[in-house]
Amino acid sequence: MMSDGGKLAISVNAVYSRREAAEVLGVSLSTLKKLIDAGYLRVSRPAGVRRVFIQGSSILQMLEQTAVNERYA
Repeated sequence: MMSDGGKLAISVNAVYSRREAAEVLGVSLSTLKKLIDAGYLRVSRPAGVRRVFIQGSSILQMLEQTAVNERYA
């Protein structure tokens, strides 16, 4: 889903793959893995499944919790 600025919009109820989450955040897969490993992003991994699922709400929560004061941006 595109927002007005031409960037992908994050949907609260959507479920993203690692690649999709990296794309909407504008980061590499290795950076996304670091965010997951550091606990910034919550993921779901059903038993016996290699793939992880990332809810849009988790992405938005991470962005809200890590928001930088405009002075430091």
